[in-house]
Amino acid sequence: MPPKARLKPYLTNEEIKNCYLKAPDTTEARRWHLVLLITRDWSIKKAAEVVGLSYDYAKEIVSRYNKEGPISMKNRSKNRQPPPSKPLLDLSQQKELSEALRGPAPDGGQWSGPKVARWIAEKTGRDRVWPQRGWEYLKRLKMLHTARNNKLKE
Repeated sequence: MPPKARLKPYLTNEEIKNCYLKAPDTTEARRWHLVLLITRDWSIKKAAEVVGLSYDYAKEIVSRYNKEGPISMKNRSKNRQPPPSKPLLDLSQQKELSEALRGPAPDGGQWSGPKVARWIAEKTGRDRVWPQRGWEYLKRLKMLHTARNNKLKE
């Protein structure tokens, strides 16, 4: 039989039960449920099975609880921000595109999202750039160009 896990006595069993019942989301509720079962002398393996967590993740939760206390049960993923997207073009390439947009498109017509996307793909060596990304750069750089011209006229 696996050894029983030991939890540091940050909270009483009743307080842990209340935290479980009042958890704001399912992630926190599962963690509190796991801890509650362990306070009732369940093994980590059996408690993890009942709560629907992997054994390794359950061990991590117990370890974190023992190190950090009740604050470790919080669902931190809700506060994470995705990493900022990396621009397709660096500043010099954006300047180059801005200059190109002042003239006609390579086919002699008007610039469009797909045409800008093809231009970006050629300059960056990418196989493909989505037309939407071309449209975003077209709008951004055309607006900058228009704003500069309006400022010069003032």
